[in-house]
Amino acid sequence: MSAALADAACVQSARGCWRGQPGEADLRCLSGETPRQTVFPDVKYLRPRAALEFLSVAFGFEEHCVVAGADGEVEHAEIRAGNDLIFISRSRDGDRYGMQSPLVLGGTSHGVCIWVPDSELDEHRARAHAAGATILNPIHDAAAGVREYCCADREGQVWTFSSYTGQ
Repeated sequence: MSAALADAACVQSARGCWRGQPGEADLRCLSGETPRQTVFPDVKYLRPRAALEFLSVAFGFEEHCVVAGADGEVEHAEIRAGNDLIFISRSRDGDRYGMQSPLVLGGTSHGVCIWVPDSELDEHRARAHAAGATILNPIHDAAAGVREYCCADREGQVWTFSSYTGQ
């Protein structure tokens, strides 16, 4: 394998975080196989450690990987929502992509939709509300023929929980 491929390759550490480390390529990344998940939302927070705790309590997400900065605050994390991963990153002035927490922007331009079985949606909404999520749209029958609700977390990120299965 070339050094360039090795440098760019995905590498999995013992905790499951993907890191590029020269010379330690994960062959699954280089085999040409399409991975099961191909979209990884990256959600910015001013206080990512507090966000991770909230997302776990309110929505049942599970920490997959956490990388702390020198000051102890989370720089990057991966949380598991069902079978998929969502990236959580620290919001910083001068972000090269201009991405910031909704607290900095005064709103957000996106939302993330997560599948929840219809039979669990009422309990899920109740848990989110009890944890402090702001319910933006209560459980309702959506145009797609499914039930869903929408809420905002403590930093204003918008989350929709729906029984929509992508069909």
